[in-house]
Amino acid sequence: MKMLCWNVDGLRSVLKKGFVQWLLEESPDMLCLQETRLSDDEVPEELRHIDGYHSYFSRHTTKKGYSGVALFTKKEPVKVEKGFGIPRFDDEGRTLVADYGNFVLMNVYFPNGKASQERLDYKMEFYDAFLEFADQLHKQGKGVIVCGDVNTAHTELDIARPKDNAKRSGFLPMERAWMDKFESHGYVDTYREFEKEGGHYTYWDMRTGARKRNVGWRIDYFYISKDLLPHLKNAYIESDVQGSDHCPIGIEIDV
Repeated sequence: MKMLCWNVDGLRSVLKKGFVQWLLEESPDMLCLQETRLSDDEVPEELRHIDGYHSYFSRHTTKKGYSGVALFTKKEPVKVEKGFGIPRFDDEGRTLVADYGNFVLMNVYFPNGKASQERLDYKMEFYDAFLEFADQLHKQGKGVIVCGDVNTAHTELDIARPKDNAKRSGFLPMERAWMDKFESHGYVDTYREFEKEGGHYTYWDMRTGARKRNVGWRIDYFYISKDLLPHLKNAYIESDVQGSDHCPIGIEIDV
């Protein structure tokens, strides 16, 4: 199976830039999107009915043009849930959990903590709630696949300028320590199974033209539970795909 993940920084924006054609040409089995910024009544019909795909959307319940995730999948899941079952986290429309029977695919747009201490606290609390939920799924005997914009660069290999950003949310010691904790619970950073060097990023600040200079952050990830590792065939970054301040990432896995 080919799975892709992409923070599109506005689904309507990439729709105008050939999104549907790109999706059909890539032909992933599953595509997870973050930061769609669409309410249910704003999703264009051409996105609801893409040939060969089932589509699912989650949105912020009160704030329009904010957050939101989407799933396009060739295989129909057994069920799809929106969130962890905790209203203060689910209300922001950041999570879709697709149960395929033998594995669960979690599409998550993790919060950004840069705006204020309150949002940083919210981000860390979201992290902990997510990890508890993921662990519960895994204890049920299901393989777990997690993808999305984690909004944290894990190590110095994952950011172009680690020293300059050491005191900024997205590269704080506490955020990076949580990612250590996440991996210690038995989840594997798929990209690092194939690429051990730095210089490979998934997000660039558009205002400073950082993409042309490759001054970026790797904050988008595919994680899998260790029991799925023997089935992982490839993991990669599609840095040539334009249309957002993020680029797509992907894995190939036999599940």
